[in-house]
Amino acid sequence: MPDAVVVGSGPNGLVAANLLADAGWSVEVLEEQPEPGGAVRHDSEVAPGFVNDLFSSFYPLAAASPVLAGLRLQDHGLRWAHAPHVLAHPLTDGTCAVLDRDVAVTAASLDAFAPGDGAAWDRLHEVWDRYRSDILDALFTPFPPVRAGARLALRLRGGGGLRLARTLVLPVRRLGEEEFRGEGGKLLLAGNALHADLAPEAAGSGGFGWLMSMLGQTYGFPVPVGGSGALTAALVHRLLARGGSLRCGERVERIVVRDRRAVGVRTAGGETVDARRAVLADVSVPALYGDLVGPEHLPDQVVADLRRFQWDFATFKVDWALDGPVPWRCEDAARAGTVHLADGLDELTRFAAQIAMRQVPDRPFSLFGQMTTTDPVRSPSGTESAWAYTHVPHDIRADAGDEGITGSWDAKEQELMADRVERQVERFAPGFRSLIRARRVLAPPTLQALNANLEGGAINGGTTAMHQQLVFRPVPGTGRPETPVAGLFLASAGAHPGGGVHGAPGANAARAALRRQRFGDLTRVQRALTRRDRTGDKK
Repeated sequence: MPDAVVVGSGPNGLVAANLLADAGWSVEVLEEQPEPGGAVRHDSEVAPGFVNDLFSSFYPLAAASPVLAGLRLQDHGLRWAHAPHVLAHPLTDGTCAVLDRDVAVTAASLDAFAPGDGAAWDRLHEVWDRYRSDILDALFTPFPPVRAGARLALRLRGGGGLRLARTLVLPVRRLGEEEFRGEGGKLLLAGNALHADLAPEAAGSGGFGWLMSMLGQTYGFPVPVGGSGALTAALVHRLLARGGSLRCGERVERIVVRDRRAVGVRTAGGETVDARRAVLADVSVPALYGDLVGPEHLPDQVVADLRRFQWDFATFKVDWALDGPVPWRCEDAARAGTVHLADGLDELTRFAAQIAMRQVPDRPFSLFGQMTTTDPVRSPSGTESAWAYTHVPHDIRADAGDEGITGSWDAKEQELMADRVERQVERFAPGFRSLIRARRVLAPPTLQALNANLEGGAINGGTTAMHQQLVFRPVPGTGRPETPVAGLFLASAGAHPGGGVHGAPGANAARAALRRQRFGDLTRVQRALTRRDRTGDKK
């Protein structure tokens, strides 16, 4: 009987398993898919010789994460690669905003839009530099972040703290207007905010856009050498080296609850795997509380709150094998690992508004990844392994592109939407489509079939909007990995601090399980000593 069973082998599940193994626990990880990794996997199915990431690709949060740094995955084969530029946001007139790990390069790019905007970027970066360590500590620890939060509060005393707090809750459109005269700085912030499901007018989008921009400025948007699955391989290698076990192709269909405590899991094959100390679930919140744990084991209020749980946007992705570099109008875009494709801030707002109205966007804002530019081993010399993803509504009511896309995502609709994404790329890189050797379409149902946590193609474990963050994540009054069932811990992006590959939800769940066990052991010792004292036994 293992001390702990971990359900799911995404990065959070594997981080949790590693930390428990480090503490001397025996750990068994059960994974539904035939291979581990969750949304951190790659393959070579698009074209021979081309490596394409199936889901996530660039990992600024991983580079900044003290959780992953503490695992020393470089000792288990992980290597990082960077593109010459972190990110570019070109416009159809040939101008381009550039985010680079050299602050001076970023500032010069923004000065080209409006003199003085480079200095404005420097000021935003100075604030980040001043508070970065405390912000990251607060971000990657359970909520409330008592120690990190106290340090940050002490440093933010007075008007400076209130001004930073105001900045973090601003809509990103307003933040851009307050800080920059030209379009470039506004685009960098707003494009990064839309890495999540935050419209330019949404409260908190300014803080998220600023955070992602500053992460890129400091750590870049690195990728694992050889493919995203190299990060998974390092986590698995480390876990096995510490005596943990991993079984793939084992779908857990139920968490066994006895006397209001999780005592193991039952698989689809009928096997019961007991857990001596804890069960950790790297699964989505609706799957945990809707499928794996029955409502009879949950407080009525939790069941009611789950009806209000909100997913983030659905995702539509296209992978390509290209016969040459992308012919960007703007040369700087050719040197960026990530390229944001929207012709201005108003087009970003238009895109988000169409999704809010449950329309398939006609000019889909796309994140474009140039993988060979970032990691030359991803495809043969002179070619490019690339991808783009965009967002669509979960419940589609109309097609703003007038092509009749309904959300059935049959073969015809997949091809129509993939063509639409390619036309968006072509606006900024004329001749792009002539370079396509092969493509693969990953529509929302396909993404979910490859990883059940990506419900309808949602990639962040639930909306990033303020009403489902901190003490509201995943439901009001939580914000921590503990669940209403003793011995059961939520270890997925559904828990604070949410989506992204950084391992914090898994680490928080593992530490909570260890604390609970230590507290239980101490309580048992105290009870035993009390009984001995009462009977006159010697200690």
